[in-house]
Amino acid sequence: MTTPSESSEVPLTEGKGEEPDSAPEPSTKTGTKTGTTPDLGEPGPPLDHRAPLYVGFVGAAGALLAFWLAMHLNAIAPTLLLIVVSFFLAAGLNPAVEWFEGHGMRRSYAVFAVIMTVLAAIALFVLAIVPVITDQIASITSNAPDWLDELRNNKSVQKFDDEYQVIDKIRDYVTDGDFLGTIFGGALGFGLAVLGALFNGFIVLVLTLYFLASLSTTKSALYQLAPASRRNRVSRLGDWIIRSVGGYVSGAFIVATCAGLSSLVFLFAVGLGKYAVALAFVVALLDVIPMIGATIGAVIVTAIGFAEDPKIGIACVIFYVIYQQVENYVIYPRVMSKSVDIPGAVTVIAALTGAALLGVVGALLAIPTAAAVLMLTREVFVRRQDLR
Repeated sequence: MTTPSESSEVPLTEGKGEEPDSAPEPSTKTGTKTGTTPDLGEPGPPLDHRAPLYVGFVGAAGALLAFWLAMHLNAIAPTLLLIVVSFFLAAGLNPAVEWFEGHGMRRSYAVFAVIMTVLAAIALFVLAIVPVITDQIASITSNAPDWLDELRNNKSVQKFDDEYQVIDKIRDYVTDGDFLGTIFGGALGFGLAVLGALFNGFIVLVLTLYFLASLSTTKSALYQLAPASRRNRVSRLGDWIIRSVGGYVSGAFIVATCAGLSSLVFLFAVGLGKYAVALAFVVALLDVIPMIGATIGAVIVTAIGFAEDPKIGIACVIFYVIYQQVENYVIYPRVMSKSVDIPGAVTVIAALTGAALLGVVGALLAIPTAAAVLMLTREVFVRRQDLR
């Protein structure tokens, strides 16, 4: 006989096939809730990327973004130029750092040694050359009126001067005593130009130190952006480009030093000893500029030689014609053969284009950049075309 307590323990749903502890099934009807998240219906088809509204909106947004970036890029162009120059110098000094590393020196110590050597050389050069250049520039300025008077004795020059009074204007400009400040907009402008040059030089020095110290780390980080299957090839191409830039910078300074020393010896031998150091420095400085720098330096020296003595001027013409042939066909190819290898026409076009875009800095960067572009074209594009 069943007691009432036992019958009370029987579930009310017994016999209907339902589990007493089973949770209710979620509803799939639209508009009902599943927990705390409502059923919002099936998603629609994706947007048509070819729809006129979509194309117009995305295109307008892209154009506005490009315009905004161009405006800000133009604002930071001077800073970007300093960064490019710093990397250029770091690549040029990197072979010296690697040489010290090859002799057992840690890279940080090698970078410090190279930078200290460069700074010491610059300091000694300035201390030894600047007083001499200052005196010789003052001497050139004081003698300029006599040279202009000698030029006036020439009938063709005299006829031209009678019509335009060019010589008198040049004499007044040179003998004014403040023509250097006038170039920069007065004494205040000249002072600001000097301070700006010193500040930019300091920034370039600091950035060059950073680039030299972290060149290997920076390269590795950039190479990691390439796919693993192509990373080895990308790293080889990148290392070749950096070595080319370094070789070109080092080679350019070697060629310029040869031009300056040759001019110094020649000027002492020909009788322009009182202007030799200043003019040789000008020739070496201008010779760094590809294609046109050596010619400009030769024209300046030859003009002063003709003003001093026609025989000296003729000797300058002969010397620089011969020397430029030697430099173009002997010195330059031997120095640059291991760094850059590009056709002569490409060299001229690259130098002119770089000078038009960025001035002297663009002319210096143009040749290694052209060499890198040609190498990448041969190794990537041409080889891919050969496989088709």
